[in-house]
Amino acid sequence: MRFLFVHQNFPGQFLHILRHLHAQGGHEIVFISEANNGALDGVRRAVYRPERRPSEETHPSLREFEGAILRAEAVARTAETLKNGLGYTPDIIIGHHGWGELLNIVDVYPGTPVLGYFEFFYHPDRFDVGFDPEFPVPPAMPARVRLKNAVNLQALNLNGFGQTPTRFQLGTYPEWARPKIALLEEGVNLTECSPDAQSARRVLDVNGVRIGPRDKLITYVSRGLEPYRGFHTFMRALPRILDARPDAQVILVGGDKVSYGAPPSGGCWREVMLKELEGRLDLSRVHFVGKIQYDIYRAMLRRSDAHVYLTYPFVASWSLREAMATGCAIVGSRTEPVEEFIDDRETGLLVPFLSPDGIADGVLEMLEDRNLARRLRRNARRKAEATLGLDDYLANYDALIERIVG
Repeated sequence: MRFLFVHQNFPGQFLHILRHLHAQGGHEIVFISEANNGALDGVRRAVYRPERRPSEETHPSLREFEGAILRAEAVARTAETLKNGLGYTPDIIIGHHGWGELLNIVDVYPGTPVLGYFEFFYHPDRFDVGFDPEFPVPPAMPARVRLKNAVNLQALNLNGFGQTPTRFQLGTYPEWARPKIALLEEGVNLTECSPDAQSARRVLDVNGVRIGPRDKLITYVSRGLEPYRGFHTFMRALPRILDARPDAQVILVGGDKVSYGAPPSGGCWREVMLKELEGRLDLSRVHFVGKIQYDIYRAMLRRSDAHVYLTYPFVASWSLREAMATGCAIVGSRTEPVEEFIDDRETGLLVPFLSPDGIADGVLEMLEDRNLARRLRRNARRKAEATLGLDDYLANYDALIERIVG
């Protein structure tokens, strides 16, 4: 078959399916994206470049949509080159609807089915909006939030096919839209992300931070250190945790760039929280390591004594799935995206997102009750094996593609 993938950041959500299709053999795979250094065997890249950025003169609430239209036009131009210049017509187009890139490609390939990734449908009065009372909703926010669905609504009217990875994300979409979207639960490589009972006996080195066998390691992972992923509440839990456990070391993985919410008025959230907690943290035991290599990340999860995962009612991170597969002792927020994966006191501990004391209680219990932690680790891995297997995910992906293409 001939496949055409589209995502502004190659390979996006499509790494596993791309490797799988290449391993099957006999497929032609082309990927349209913006320029980056990514490369995969068997995948040809085609780069698109928007003509310009959204105009400063455009209404602020419409700049995101204008950016989506500019991307849609650029992707369509690249697709026309593939079609008219190289004679490439795919059997199916697979991409992400979030950035508008698929909106015009249907005009280039009107007879080709499109399978679009639907990630989240925004609401002005629930889920992430207004969830955290520390950040009140400005009067103009509801109107802006509704406009964030402009690409979603355009995509839902393309008469294509959709996929989304969790029941929570599917439930954010209006009832009339859900029949258009298949639930395709994402998997994780259970071999790459696997427990290692001997890891606690070795010294772990994470970007120069050395964790010895006698240390208790608390881990936190987020692409960006920001409130959407509970960075602020976790930081506020640390003084009590560190006071109670002089043997505890904390590693926080993630960058300073905001991925989902709003940046602070000055600096980054890491700087804001360090200033707020000045004099209350033993900074010799709190380590901000930035972004780390995947092998080091997996070794860190294997060594972790308590892995903290917090999120607003929003999209769950891949790191949660990987932590389960690794058999981490997970302390997660009692929010819908996490509750879909973690059963309280069965596969992890659920704690209130907005309560630093509640988070500290969960972490300290996990560190102090070794039998509980051992049982939760074992159950998390078993649930991952039962529900997050990569082979099952890819088999379901194959079946969905076959049903679409016919």
